Amino acid sequence: MGDMDPHIFAVAEEAYKQMARDERNQSIIVSGESGAGKTVSAKYAMRYFATVSGSASEANVEEKVLASNPIMESIGNAKTTRNDNSSRFGKYIEIGFDKRYRIIGANMRTYLLEKSRVVFQAEEERNYHIFYQLCASAALPEFKTLRLGNANYFHYTKQGGSPVIDGVNDAKEMVNTRQACTLLGISDTYQMGIFRILAGILHLGNVEFASRDSDSCTVPPKHEPLTIFCDLMGVEYEEMAHWLCHRKLATATETYIKPISKLHAINARDALAKHIYANLFNWIVDHVNKALHATVKQHSFIGVLDIYGFETFEINSFEQFCINYANEKLQQQFNMHVFKLEQEEYMKEQIPWTLIDFYDNQPCINLIEAKMGVLDLLDEECKMPKGSDDTWAQKLYNTHLNKCALFEKPRLSNKAFIIKHFADKVEYQCEGFLEKNKDTVYEEQIKVLKSSKQFKLLPELFQDEEKVLSPTSATPSGRVPLSRTAVKPAKARPGQASKEHKKTVGHQFRNSLHLLMETLNATTPHYVRCIKPNDFKFPFTFDEKRAVQQLRACGVLETIRISAAGFPSRWTYQEFFSRYRVLMKQRDVLSDRKQTCKNVLEKLILDKDKYQFGKTKIFFRAGQVAYLEKIRADKLRAACIRIQKTIRGWLMRKKYVRMRKAAITIQRYVRGYQARCYAKFLRRTRAAITIQKFQRMYVVRKRYQCMRDATIALQALLRGYMARNKYQMMLREHKSIIIQKHIRGWLARVHYRRTLKAIVYLQCCYRRMMAKRELKKLKIEARSVERYKKLHIGLENKIMQLQRKIDEQNKEYKSLLEKLSNLEITYSTETEKLRSDVERLRMSEEEAKNATNRVLSLQEEIAKLRKELHQTQTEKKTIEEWADKYKHETEQLVSELKEQNTLLKTEKEELNRRIHDQAKEITETMEKKLVEETKQLELDLNDERLRYQNLLNEFSRLEERYDDLKDEMNLMVSIPKPGHKRTDSTHSSNESEYTFSSEITEAEDLPVRMEEPSEKKAPLDMSLFLKLQKRVTELEQEKQSLQDELDRKEEQALRAKAKEEERPPIRGAELEYESLKRQELESENKKLKNELNELQKALTETRSPEVTAPGAPAYRVLLDQLTSVSEELEVRKEEVLILRSQLVSQKEAIQPKVNKNTMTDATILLEDVQKMKDKGEIAQAYIGLKETNRLLESQLQSQKKSHENELESLRGEIQGLKEENNRQQQLLAQNLQLPPEARIEASLQHEITRLTNENLDLMEQLEKQDKTVRKLKKQLKVFAKKIGELEVGQMENISPGQIIDEPIRPVNIPRKEKDFQGMLEYKKEDEQKLVKNLILELKPRGVAVNLIPGLPAYILFMCVRHADYLNDDQKVRSLLTSTINGIKKVLKKRGDDFETVSFWLSNTCRFLHCLKQYSGEEGFMKHNTPRQNEHCLTNFDLAEYRQVLSDLAIQIYQQLVRVLENILQPMIVSGMLEHETIQGVSGVKPTGLRKRTSSIADEGTYTLDSIIRQLNSFHSVMCQHGMDPELIKQVVKQMFYIIGAVTLNNLLLRKDMCSWSKGMQIRYNVSQLEEWLRDKNLMNSGAKETLEPLIQAAQLLQVKKKTDEDAEAICSMCNALTTAQIVKVLNLYTPVNEFEERVLVSFIRTIQMRLRDRKDSPQLLMDAKHIFPVTFPFNPSSLALETIQIPASLGLGFISRV
Repeated sequence: MGDMDPHIFAVAEEAYKQMARDERNQSIIVSGESGAGKTVSAKYAMRYFATVSGSASEANVEEKVLASNPIMESIGNAKTTRNDNSSRFGKYIEIGFDKRYRIIGANMRTYLLEKSRVVFQAEEERNYHIFYQLCASAALPEFKTLRLGNANYFHYTKQGGSPVIDGVNDAKEMVNTRQACTLLGISDTYQMGIFRILAGILHLGNVEFASRDSDSCTVPPKHEPLTIFCDLMGVEYEEMAHWLCHRKLATATETYIKPISKLHAINARDALAKHIYANLFNWIVDHVNKALHATVKQHSFIGVLDIYGFETFEINSFEQFCINYANEKLQQQFNMHVFKLEQEEYMKEQIPWTLIDFYDNQPCINLIEAKMGVLDLLDEECKMPKGSDDTWAQKLYNTHLNKCALFEKPRLSNKAFIIKHFADKVEYQCEGFLEKNKDTVYEEQIKVLKSSKQFKLLPELFQDEEKVLSPTSATPSGRVPLSRTAVKPAKARPGQASKEHKKTVGHQFRNSLHLLMETLNATTPHYVRCIKPNDFKFPFTFDEKRAVQQLRACGVLETIRISAAGFPSRWTYQEFFSRYRVLMKQRDVLSDRKQTCKNVLEKLILDKDKYQFGKTKIFFRAGQVAYLEKIRADKLRAACIRIQKTIRGWLMRKKYVRMRKAAITIQRYVRGYQARCYAKFLRRTRAAITIQKFQRMYVVRKRYQCMRDATIALQALLRGYMARNKYQMMLREHKSIIIQKHIRGWLARVHYRRTLKAIVYLQCCYRRMMAKRELKKLKIEARSVERYKKLHIGLENKIMQLQRKIDEQNKEYKSLLEKLSNLEITYSTETEKLRSDVERLRMSEEEAKNATNRVLSLQEEIAKLRKELHQTQTEKKTIEEWADKYKHETEQLVSELKEQNTLLKTEKEELNRRIHDQAKEITETMEKKLVEETKQLELDLNDERLRYQNLLNEFSRLEERYDDLKDEMNLMVSIPKPGHKRTDSTHSSNESEYTFSSEITEAEDLPVRMEEPSEKKAPLDMSLFLKLQKRVTELEQEKQSLQDELDRKEEQALRAKAKEEERPPIRGAELEYESLKRQELESENKKLKNELNELQKALTETRSPEVTAPGAPAYRVLLDQLTSVSEELEVRKEEVLILRSQLVSQKEAIQPKVNKNTMTDATILLEDVQKMKDKGEIAQAYIGLKETNRLLESQLQSQKKSHENELESLRGEIQGLKEENNRQQQLLAQNLQLPPEARIEASLQHEITRLTNENLDLMEQLEKQDKTVRKLKKQLKVFAKKIGELEVGQMENISPGQIIDEPIRPVNIPRKEKDFQGMLEYKKEDEQKLVKNLILELKPRGVAVNLIPGLPAYILFMCVRHADYLNDDQKVRSLLTSTINGIKKVLKKRGDDFETVSFWLSNTCRFLHCLKQYSGEEGFMKHNTPRQNEHCLTNFDLAEYRQVLSDLAIQIYQQLVRVLENILQPMIVSGMLEHETIQGVSGVKPTGLRKRTSSIADEGTYTLDSIIRQLNSFHSVMCQHGMDPELIKQVVKQMFYIIGAVTLNNLLLRKDMCSWSKGMQIRYNVSQLEEWLRDKNLMNSGAKETLEPLIQAAQLLQVKKKTDEDAEAICSMCNALTTAQIVKVLNLYTPVNEFEERVLVSFIRTIQMRLRDRKDSPQLLMDAKHIFPVTFPFNPSSLALETIQIPASLGLGFISRV
């Protein structure tokens, strides 16, 4: 507000700051002519003090101070010709402050109330506002007794003829006045008393007198106005009527009662009315002062003087004379302060100074108050027995006329005089001066009013008053006590002969003015000069001559001259040293205080013209003290902030405890009500569902029966019809088939007989011919056999040789076949090549044929051409000429075409370029759209993350609040019964769920309903009992079911043991292994068969000559696959046969040979394997398979029997549960008959003890079952290993003999060194100790310095791994829950410590990464080593706990950001804006700024180096704790955002920071921050982008701001700033030297026009509390768990490595 020069707030702010800085009382003197705005200015100043300082207590003193204004305006202000709200009295309000400069009280002094206005008003003027407010509110019920009416009805309110003010509602003002009275402690009774007195004054003015003669008069009998007056005042009518018309004269010996004339009676009536109003005015002022009186000691005060301004009317009387006299005194005080004292002090201190002339009004004051002055002559005339106004005027003329230049006599009057005041000449009418100065009232009338017994307020108005302090009674310090009463008019009273009461009004007024001057001179004055724009009360009308006249009259022009050249602020050397000692270093302090101050000032203020050294004081120009105060305030701010923090924390804790108590009470009742409503809703819902079920069942069943009957009837008819048709058709078909059969059979037999005859005949002919030929051959051979025998002796040997050769040839044939197949392959490739060559040759042949045809045609053409050659030779000559010409033309044409071609090429290139540019633009736009869409998606993702994290933050806050409430409840709630134990939160939640479940039976509800009327005495205890009783029954049912299940398991185990004892125990595991192996081989055999069938189908479906050809590559591949599959199939068949034979042999060996050892079993097994090689064993294998089937059937039968036994046991359990239920109901009925207290205590004690014992038994049984399950799992793993070993053994070819003969040798098993598995084992009871030592009592600094980063996280995960290895879900859940709660407790306890929060954020993230890395999921396992993959969790999926840890990490991150913000917040403004990193750049103070200092102390001075050191500290701590690099980047980004947002917000709120030099300073500071980012390799963290708005704001301060080009450049440059921010910076821009200029309004409008289409936020300031959403990228650890060593310093000796 202080920047709004020259607003009244600036003056008030300066006074408040000087009071706090100099510890001296201040005064604000508001002066000016009547109607210039003095009252309004004083109200604004008081409003400023009430707003800025506040009250020191809860009494709202500042509101009371402001509330005094409407009261005083209503009773002391009136409408005049110059002003509609003119103050007709002067007031000086002292606002008191304590040592902390907060308002503690106030005191008001009044001066010279214009009492004559009560009985007389000039034309166009009004009486005091309160009378018109009463008349406007006369219709109110409480005012009926006052008998008021319209203002025109009363004599005292209608004389001016203007009862209404335009724009003012008197009724509303009356409401405001009454509210102010109530606020100031004036009760309704006193308010009605005040209104009765005011109404009585109005009725008194209507009292009329009737003259009896010239010297006496009387009041008409039963005069209504006087009757109403007496009724309101509570006095006797006859006494008041008598003393209004008579007066008492007292002499030394006796008294006389003398009647008075009508004129004197009217004057006496008016004097009484004035006196009553004046006393009422003083009474109200006294009560206002009592209400504003300070209860504590006043340290200092600020006085606000609102006194009447200089007045001149057509008729000026005694009141105007006193008013103008007071203004002369104030003007003299102003001159003394501004001119005389100022220049005299400069001369005294030997400061170079040129004297300035000014107007001195001391002669005018001497004319008024000096000896034989106007007031002195007036008092002297009042003492004369027959003194009159005329004689007084003559004395004035004789004394001062032609002797004093300031006194004149009017030309046409002998009863007036003129005084030349500092503002103007004023003509005063002498009539009434003496009477008003005497201010007499008849004592008898006052006695009558005092005698009022019905109206207690009236006598109080005339009680003895305290004496007015003399001018010499001021305190030595120059301050005036607050308990001073107002100046009262003098009037003689019996019993009091004090001289103080015999003083005239003028004498009293002169004394009060002297006292006021002493008060003002003892304070530091501040002046408000109100200038009246015109004399006609016209709005928006300014009279230049009139304004200049006022400025010159009040000395403002000379003030401007002396202020421009002077030194308004000054300190003595000792005061300067005492106040600014904090700015000095130890070496700067010398024994000579003067030299010390000079040395310090030369360092603090570089411009030596800004201060001067005098003999005893240091003088400063405007603004320099404010600059020094700002530097000093920076040093003192830290202490203030610490105090504020402590007090606010205490207040908030107190408020929180109160709110928590209220919330617990509300929650208790609301939850009870909701529970009852919910139970009622469930009962009604269940009943409604039952009714709906039966109703819907009935309707649907009825509809279904109708539809079923109709459908059956239709189906019967339709099926009969269709059956008959089908029968007829089948009959026809059958008969036709019989006919066809016989006909076709006859035709076939006829055709067969014919064919048979023909074939037999042909065979006979052929066989006869062949027989004849054979016979001839046989006859010939028989003749030559002997000859052949002789020729072929030894042919048999040759045949044997030939046989061998044939075999060799067969082998060669096979090889040749293979070669042939290869040749076929090559042939196929060669044929393909040849085919392509043939095709190519065919094409060339066709081209050759075409060429020969073309040659023949060409030859024919040649012949024709030869013939034509002869013809053309003759024409050659003529054609050559034409050819030359044509050649020339063609050359020209070619050149033209070439030019056109080049043009076309250029156009083509241009088009190609445009197309390329368009394509490039399209791709760029598409890329931009893609980038924008991706950015939008990222923003949406960040918004969702931010929303989720804000919800998480709110959840954590509510959770902390719940924990606090829970802790307080634990402290507050005592245990009601000795046997009751408090269950945990999970048990209570489960209990509530069971309580509201809908599974309640009708039998259980019945006794509860019956007992409700009898339990009205203790409904809360009974409801608790019923809930616990129901919970007990449910727990018993669960226990019974678990007990039955345990018994059943034990019975099954006993049966299994008995069966195992009956069976031979030898080779049971081997039999199971062999059966499993056989099933596996059969399944693989089926798979291979299916694959073979699929291959064959694929070959048949894709049969094409290229693919299925014998030499094709695909065909060969398929053949290879087929052969391999067939071989594999054969191997599997052999294995199946071997296994089946083994099964049979093993079964045979089990029955007769129970006692043989394993060596005989091995021999039998090897013999069976050897026998399986013969083909005859297949039958035996088949028999063995049958035996196995029979064995399986027997096993199925045994399982069926066990299943039946289980059914029987379940039926028994159901029966037992029914019996238990009946027993519980009986027990409940018995308990309900007992009294409530004994019932609850007995039932709870019994049930809790029984349930705890049973739960312990069940827990032991469950542990036994878990051990058996783990044992079975280990056996399965052993069986799996054996299966693998046997498979390997079967693949090896070892002869059985070697195995049988090889002896069994004893094997020595060496003990391996212990191999750690990366797990930590601890006992369940040590869990709390683990959490305490590892989390709650761990010191982050020692862990970060001495141990590996993230060690607590690794230890906790290794403990989780061991619990997972044991398959103990309770242990895993308990450990993780305790860990999370422990971390929350640590952060709640030490949440403001950066190292603690950073340490646990790092460890929480590392714990989360370990749970991901060893979770067994493929996405996380790909980064692990094989050894790390062996350490993965095997039994539990902890994905839900990963989410809980992620939420916890988000909460810790947000807490870390808040800690960072609290540490950085005090440094940012000082280091980024106020500190001069570049010395000398901002040494010049921006012009146009008023001197101002901060009323709130700043923290110690911080520089940019302080911020960078703090950033280095943060970064080193996070690196020591092993925080993830990505997370460090996010933290740094958040820190830089806070720095940029806070700096920009302060820049937008401070005018002194918006300059070119400050922009340069900010850019330098930002560059230093960017350099820090480069040093730390954090440029890609996004932190630099968060500083972009601040960088653009600094650039905006430095760029040119004149032309449209500059506006365009600003719009394009400042894309990170909003329109409101740009305009604000331009408006605040302030030049620091003559080379710069302010930004023009037209330029700012140009900027706004250019930015009107920009869609940005209208918010001016950035949200400094904004937190970016955080992510935790997966960061696996390369550290091997088995290598981690636990240091002894952690105190974890109870943990052992596994």
